[in-house]
Amino acid sequence: MKFAVLVFPGSNCDLDCYKAVEETVGEPVDYVWHTATDLSPYDCIIVPGGFSYGDYLRCGAISRFAPVMNEVAKAAEEGKYVLGICNGFQILTEAGLLPGALRRNMSMKFRCHDAVLTVRNNRTPFTGDYAQGEEIVIPIAHGEGNYYCDEETLSRLKAGGQIVFTYSDNPNGSVADIAGICNERGNVLGMMPHPERAVSRLLGSEDGKRMFTSILKTWRDTHGTASVR
Repeated sequence: MKFAVLVFPGSNCDLDCYKAVEETVGEPVDYVWHTATDLSPYDCIIVPGGFSYGDYLRCGAISRFAPVMNEVAKAAEEGKYVLGICNGFQILTEAGLLPGALRRNMSMKFRCHDAVLTVRNNRTPFTGDYAQGEEIVIPIAHGEGNYYCDEETLSRLKAGGQIVFTYSDNPNGSVADIAGICNERGNVLGMMPHPERAVSRLLGSEDGKRMFTSILKTWRDTHGTASVR
């Protein structure tokens, strides 16, 4: 299985994501620049956190027009896995690959600390190694993590099982305590917390590790190869 970690001007979690893949599943992983026009070699595309294009206009509003995002949309349509973390989640909403928008935190302050999440859907390619209803500790680091959508969209998210993670103690004012959602097909996930920063006890939590092992196991099951240890 091959992973791509996208890099935009202003990305600052690309190295974290690269190392997380390398150390948790040991599969091939490449950095891919925002000008790339071919993602066909890759099975999972990670859109990392940071401040792409300095977060000018709105977070992710400029990155959404980068050439590589056309390829991300194609990959999602083909059923490949797309994981957007923090600024990556913002980019995916701006690109229309996920519904809703991320607004300024209700406190108007940047929040950087561990957060307790509840796994609301463990039937996605990203969450198979978690238990339904399990509480996990994943850090956050954002100023615009306040997820918003209208009531009609929220109803669809609930009905379709697209709310994947919720906060136990909502740090940013997100509607329905939402910390992460997926598309209807389940192969595109966006979340504000950083699983790549929770893959070692030295980092304070290993709860993010299972997101990467879940992705690999799902891919191997789909392709009929041996499961990850």
